Amino acid sequence: MAVEYAPEGLLGTLTPQANTTVEPEFAVLMPAGTAWINARLTSPKPTIEERLVDYFATMESALDQFANAPIGAVAVACTGASYLAGPEAEDAMIARATAKAGVPVVTSGIAVVAALNALGARKIGLVSPYTPGLNAASRAYWRARGFAVTAQSDAYRDSPDFHPIYSLTAAAAAAALDAMEGQDVDAIVMLGTGMPTLAPILARPFIGRAPVLSCMLATAWRGVAAMQGRKPDRDDLLAWVRGETWGGKIRLPTLR
Repeated sequence: MAVEYAPEGLLGTLTPQANTTVEPEFAVLMPAGTAWINARLTSPKPTIEERLVDYFATMESALDQFANAPIGAVAVACTGASYLAGPEAEDAMIARATAKAGVPVVTSGIAVVAALNALGARKIGLVSPYTPGLNAASRAYWRARGFAVTAQSDAYRDSPDFHPIYSLTAAAAAAALDAMEGQDVDAIVMLGTGMPTLAPILARPFIGRAPVLSCMLATAWRGVAAMQGRKPDRDDLLAWVRGETWGGKIRLPTLR
């Protein structure tokens, strides 16, 4: 039976191969009347950094997985690949991928940039799930994009589980977010698309005057706006931060 899509459209998402967070959080974040389909970025490489480099190199060919699905935009739900590639290579890849897909392509990195610019934020605090090497690449990326990283809190812990980032809990993310209390920042970004961030944001959408964003929230926000042909808007973004459309879809776990 054919499915009739609402006018708001269908979003294509590209997700790292073992990521267990993007699809559940997209199920919460996507507004009523929209839908999404997911494809995977894959790599046989043994380390996180090597896989991220592979994901970036194969991102354009990964678009072929959508075939002729009537997508209105593509959201690349992977931030680490942007750090290692750098802004110049990321911008060039986005231009090529957009030309190939025939619809806007938005990476998580560029979605966060759009969100921070919409807020007028320049001093940012980072809540990171990353290894030290990726942390260094992350800070360099945000500085190259024009932001000053003035605070950072780390959620990363070595783990015997299948993936140390994807194994993080919402409680661990919330504890790292709490450590940002009192920092002089314009906005806080919970990094990565593998760390669960929606429950922590719903519990604390602002720390002091600073809105709390995440790569996942920004990716969905910017992807939906691109799909609907809308420009980034501050008031719309703050409604997403407060969970006005998605907050009722989740039950807050015990985070503290």
